Amino acid sequence: MNDMSRAPLSRRAFLSAAGSLVVGLATPDLWAAAQTAAPNPASPNNPAILATKLDSYLAIHKDGSVEVFFGAIDGGQGLETSIAQMVAEELDVPFESVRMVMSDTARTINMGGASGALSVSRRGFTLRKAAAEARRVLVAGAGAKLGAAPDALVVRDGVVSLKSDPGRSVSYADLIGDRSFGADVKWNGQWGNGHDIAADAPLKKPSEFRVIGKSIRRKDIPRKVFGQQDFPGDVRLPGMLHARMVRPPVAGAVPVKVDEGSIRDIPGAQVVHIEDLLAVVAPKEWNAVRALRALKVAWSDSKPGFPTPDAIHDHIRKAPVVQRTIERENGKVEDGFAKAARVISAEYEYPTHSHATMGPGCAVADVRADGVTIYTSTQKPHYAADGVAHLLGVPREKVRAIWMFGSGSYGRNDQGDATADAAVLSKHLGKPVRVQWMREESLGWDPKGTAAVNRLRAGVDDKGEVIAYEFISKAFSRENVATNEGNAGATLAGQLLGFPLDPKHTFNIPFASYAFPHNRVGWETIAPLMDRASPLRSTHLRDPYGPPILFGSESFMDEIAAALKMDPVEFRLKYLTVDRDREAVRIAAEKAGWVTRPSPRANIDREADVVEGRGIAFRRHFDTFIGLVAEVRVHRKTGRVEPVRLVCAHDCGLIVNPETLAHVIDRQLVYGTGRTTVEELQWDAGRVTSVDWQSYPVLHMEHAPAKIEVHLVNRPEAAPSGAAEMALGLVPAAMGNAVFDATGVRLRRVPFTPARVKKELERA
Repeated sequence: MNDMSRAPLSRRAFLSAAGSLVVGLATPDLWAAAQTAAPNPASPNNPAILATKLDSYLAIHKDGSVEVFFGAIDGGQGLETSIAQMVAEELDVPFESVRMVMSDTARTINMGGASGALSVSRRGFTLRKAAAEARRVLVAGAGAKLGAAPDALVVRDGVVSLKSDPGRSVSYADLIGDRSFGADVKWNGQWGNGHDIAADAPLKKPSEFRVIGKSIRRKDIPRKVFGQQDFPGDVRLPGMLHARMVRPPVAGAVPVKVDEGSIRDIPGAQVVHIEDLLAVVAPKEWNAVRALRALKVAWSDSKPGFPTPDAIHDHIRKAPVVQRTIERENGKVEDGFAKAARVISAEYEYPTHSHATMGPGCAVADVRADGVTIYTSTQKPHYAADGVAHLLGVPREKVRAIWMFGSGSYGRNDQGDATADAAVLSKHLGKPVRVQWMREESLGWDPKGTAAVNRLRAGVDDKGEVIAYEFISKAFSRENVATNEGNAGATLAGQLLGFPLDPKHTFNIPFASYAFPHNRVGWETIAPLMDRASPLRSTHLRDPYGPPILFGSESFMDEIAAALKMDPVEFRLKYLTVDRDREAVRIAAEKAGWVTRPSPRANIDREADVVEGRGIAFRRHFDTFIGLVAEVRVHRKTGRVEPVRLVCAHDCGLIVNPETLAHVIDRQLVYGTGRTTVEELQWDAGRVTSVDWQSYPVLHMEHAPAKIEVHLVNRPEAAPSGAAEMALGLVPAAMGNAVFDATGVRLRRVPFTPARVKKELERA
């Protein structure tokens, strides 16, 4: 365990707060002159950090090391390494010399969070531009010192030398070590995911790369393997109390009477009851757990009457539409269907999922009169600081969020709620508080990924051409609570304390490139089952609208192809018009050894216990293009769907670290297999009943795909477009299409549990 205290403001932030030391470039000695800078826009979490200053993005120290200020997180996808590669490349320094500062609001700009696979494609690109500009400024300074024009100089490993006389040189460390760049960049005026800068320096051409494109080993893995990585659960502060939140037995119930005497015999244990928020704390963690189990509470009557998982899709179908949005439409869809000789229609259902984080949420908060410090592994720490400021009623520049590696899980999981809990308790008690959620709490009360019903129809003319297509997905909003904790009302703590709610109705549809003459794609959202403090509140779960929607859309593409007796690959290639779309499908099929024929396979042996099939699915998300082929065995007697092989063609433009990228995609496909075959949240009329790994099963190693092949398409001339979550969305459709190919039976509901598959096979 580590003792942690508040780190002082960095050199860079101190200089900015003191008026911004700016070093002029007009004199031969680059760092001789300084002047006071004009005021610049500052980070909302720390006014000392100026978005228009190069110093806000990186610093060079006297020992030659480079510190990079990355205002987002690494959720386990190797960003600490990949971003360092991008900076080392443009700055011309050894990769080993680059050290990343990850999302500390006292030291980094708000660049958003780990969302939308934007970390390399946007934030990495921003820092790459900052590094290129830093190199330009440094070379200019070296030229002034060496009496040479910039084009007469060369940089290698942080040393600037004369091309004509390599013995005459000066290092970055000698030029600027532990001092300010004194240079501006052009900021686009946005915080979060939209944050970006522009600078005068050109970026390197792919032919010049020495670091980008190499499979450099990840920086974080040795720390994790050898137990050297600090997590929020490791934080220990003087006088710190351990807390457990007390949740109601029925959703919507609030405490009306708390028997504090019921925990009197537990050393140091005490109750915190603020409005509807209830917790127990103790100096020792085990005593907090004992107090949680012993505390006697009388709860208000609550009968939320949730429709059960078996009824949830009918509820979604019948519920009034709150918002309907048509995202893309061309032609005259109804006219197209009126002209069709044949109309094919189908519905596909997707379940409710928990984040099912390996380790439940944990956070530490230290609320003092002079400021607040939170230690958190939430996906969006800058927004967590905003939310804590709102929750506590303090200026947001008084809140410092320090991000630490957590137990993983993309999306808005329980980490942010634990952070808000800790802040409220610390303020109330006047001491640092560590909140650790319990397993049943994490599965039961984390924000959920919504169930969905996908309605599809296609009109085919008498020549077998698809002339009309409509796809409407209906679900709970994926922003019933916000995708970050920037507003107090988005957290359980804030909702229990009565903060106003701010739900938004949105679902969205992934981009699709299929070209039909008459085409309509849209979504509908319905009201939540419970407005406040609901265990079924919906928000982002990894690839928020990928699996729920692609299961419907890509299964249906396969269904149309089968109705037309076309090979599924040939069908997609016929209606995809963009070269990179077509390439992803073609490469996936080629690498899988795809044999051209319609699905299902001819002469299916209805008596065989084990049958095999293959299926394909395609996706375009932003400028990432993915084709996925699944090969499965279906065991008729048991209903088990066995994933034999997944073959993925993945095109996300420029590849920074091939090995890390392949691992990220591989792990997504494993995770997607679990969400396809076993995961489904269970609840009854009043509470979530999936509260452990028995009632909410996740994929076991013996049921993972036997073989996964990832084929990377490197396009160094194209900007990187992200890869952290897109591939997993294709797994349900690809596997479902493979089951159809093997059996002739179409699975229309995820997960493909043995009981559900066996029932469908028997029904056929």
